[in-house]
Amino acid sequence: PFEKPMGYSRALVQGDWCFVSGVTGYDYDTMQMPDHVADQATNCFETIARVLKEAGFGMANIARVQYTVTDRQWVPLLQPVLETYLGHIRPAATMVIADLIEAEMLIEIEVTAFKG
Repeated sequence: PFEKPMGYSRALVQGDWCFVSGVTGYDYDTMQMPDHVADQATNCFETIARVLKEAGFGMANIARVQYTVTDRQWVPLLQPVLETYLGHIRPAATMVIADLIEAEMLIEIEVTAFKG
């Protein structure tokens, strides 16, 4: 529900590349936001997996990831989730500590996938 009023696409495919916009931790089926950062990260990755599949890509195609986390104290809590979803892929990564649009958002994850 955010894409049109905010003027962006959830994902854009350009040839062998798929650029997935920042995804926050909502469960998009219920529009609920979990309180725990690890649960939010899990929701982010599940949304990213669905978006990539719709675009003809898979999680193994992720070449780059950027995490925006609202507090550095969340990093140790995120590490098991990051390892579960990307530990075997090991894309280039950046983590930024910054505020997000809504106070309930603790993490946002953006990925770029390549299947060339």
